[in-house]
Amino acid sequence: MIKYSQLNENQKQAVSDEANHLRIIAGAGSGKTRVLTMRIAYLIEQKDVKPYHILAITFTNKAAREMKNRINDMLGDKGTGCWISTIHSLCMRILSEDITALNYPKNFTVIDADDQRQILKEAYKEVGIDKKEYPYGSVLDYIADNKYMNVDPERAMEFSYGEPRIVNKAKVYEYYDRRLKQLYALDFDDLILFTTRLFQLFPAILEKWSSRFHYIHVDEFQDVDKEQYKLIKMLATVHENLYVVGDPDQTIFTWRGADVNIIVNMDKDYKDLKTIVLNQNYRSTNNILSGANSVIRNNKARLDKELYSKNGDGSKIIHKTCMSELSEANYVANQIAKLHNDGYNYSDMAVLYRANYLSREVEKVLIENRINYVIYGGLRFYERMEVKDILSYLRMITRGDDLAFIRIINTPRRSIGPKTIEAIQAMAKERDMSMYEIIKHGLYPKNRETFDGFVRMVEKWRDDMQRVDLEILLQEVLDDSGYRTMLEKDGETERLENVKSLLDDIKQYSEDYPDSSLDEYLQMIALYTDRASEDVKDAVNLCTIHSAKGLEFDVVFVIGLSEGIFPSEKTMLEGQKGIEEERRLAYVAYTRAKKLLYLTESNSFSYVIQSAKLPSRFIKEIDAAYIDNVDEKPSLSKSTIFDEDIVVREKRKDKPSDDVYRNGDTVIHKIYGEGVVIGNSSGVLQIAFAHPYGVKKILSSHPSIRKKTKNDYS
Repeated sequence: MIKYSQLNENQKQAVSDEANHLRIIAGAGSGKTRVLTMRIAYLIEQKDVKPYHILAITFTNKAAREMKNRINDMLGDKGTGCWISTIHSLCMRILSEDITALNYPKNFTVIDADDQRQILKEAYKEVGIDKKEYPYGSVLDYIADNKYMNVDPERAMEFSYGEPRIVNKAKVYEYYDRRLKQLYALDFDDLILFTTRLFQLFPAILEKWSSRFHYIHVDEFQDVDKEQYKLIKMLATVHENLYVVGDPDQTIFTWRGADVNIIVNMDKDYKDLKTIVLNQNYRSTNNILSGANSVIRNNKARLDKELYSKNGDGSKIIHKTCMSELSEANYVANQIAKLHNDGYNYSDMAVLYRANYLSREVEKVLIENRINYVIYGGLRFYERMEVKDILSYLRMITRGDDLAFIRIINTPRRSIGPKTIEAIQAMAKERDMSMYEIIKHGLYPKNRETFDGFVRMVEKWRDDMQRVDLEILLQEVLDDSGYRTMLEKDGETERLENVKSLLDDIKQYSEDYPDSSLDEYLQMIALYTDRASEDVKDAVNLCTIHSAKGLEFDVVFVIGLSEGIFPSEKTMLEGQKGIEEERRLAYVAYTRAKKLLYLTESNSFSYVIQSAKLPSRFIKEIDAAYIDNVDEKPSLSKSTIFDEDIVVREKRKDKPSDDVYRNGDTVIHKIYGEGVVIGNSSGVLQIAFAHPYGVKKILSSHPSIRKKTKNDYS
């Protein structure tokens, strides 16, 4: 039974309108799934449409199951027979009937991600490349991009212009394409491409399928790409009944091919298009919605709508400016603890961030405070491959243990095969030595030049460890090993960000514990990883904003809201288009919150963006009526305080008094080198350091600084 009384006026119109081409602009939390399922039930119950003439395309199997269950709840057996599936499942059904027209058997194989990796493994062996230098993900993206641009392997090789890395990718593409043809196999991209090709080459087959579907519905329409839209339009050619539901303001997957202009400019393809806006939000309070509205209003590529709620005004959005990433993480953890004491479950709360590397400091503080958390759709910071690689390099300096040696001896690739590793391992066991000691003493006769070079590199780091700061030592490891170059060559932006975040981590550790060693740092990291546990029921959710799409939480913290981080530096370089994508991402993040929304940022230096941080425009764009701004000020108490990105502790009596430092004085900092005093207020010095550090505020009594003396000039 359809309960129309549950619907508001706009929802009722969206369910029952008889226009041939309908565009439903469904804002966040506006009940779009309810409307879409009721629309299908309405066609069956009120318009006597046969279920098998109705097609509904979703973008996840979970959404398809939910839609089927809702229709079944409303109509029972009467609703059985609707075509409700993902677009890939639909294509598989179509191809299983008609792919023989393309000289493929009906029992063709559809390969999954594991199958793809296995084929790439074979291709890498044939081409002679290593997955550490050519991560599977980046190569699969390269293959998919070429397919969608209708570039076959031969043309891809022509477009490589002899650049070695692209040539190798083109060779892998050629192997991959050849292998799929041998197996009569299709990957997920092929399912779409083969179906549109089938319809283009054989109009009779297109007419057969288009005739079957009298009413076509598409969920999450803002996420379709051009090839998917082409397929949808083809399927709607006979009966011309197309019903799409989406929100241009939530188009955040353009890197997957989604094009916001498809939903925005749909009226150019269908002149009779009717648009209905669902703007009553059932999730959030009005302060949260009004704040989100004021941000997204700055976008031009959108259809105008203003979300509102009958849930009351609620609390204002809270914006907290912190003096360091650690201070920011402490603030978030403190608020989580307070809210938990007030009755919120940890699982009702989420910490969202623009990029995975931003979870590092929050994870550490949550672990220290014994607050359970889970990473939704990702790995904990210290478990990520590139972080473990670099920590293994650091372990080579302090311990040279076999596990670290095995992990990094061929990362980046040094042409050391598994048989060589096994031989060295056996020799080390026989002589009761470490594997590193075997190659250091020249006891393994093969690959001498490569191993000698590796030993020289490690021994240099061991010497430097005695006289340089940990931060500088890590920079040497990244450069000397070629690890940084390896990631840069393949455009591994996210992995580079994680490595740079590790740099921030070790820098912060050096400032917190200036007399500590590299080994003590590694022991501390081991404690963090040992304390982490995924086996918890009530846990705070940590995830990227992209992963949070479609989710909702009572309390949401959006962290790292600094220019260059969110919006990201990469998308800022894309101009207006990139900024608008980032603004939509902010809109999605803010509208995940039901009751409380916290926005945080810090004004410290970041290695990831190579500059001091400034507050994000996505904070400034929120109307002042809906936000409370709370700035963190330095407090010169005996307890630990956070002064920009310097942890300042209790004054030391042997430091010079405040009046020793005057504007223009040259000082020396243990990490930042020489700087010039440009301000002195209440014992806090403003010091200008050379790039990339810039201006820092440091307590005049802090042990890390001293005035430059005559001896420093000699």
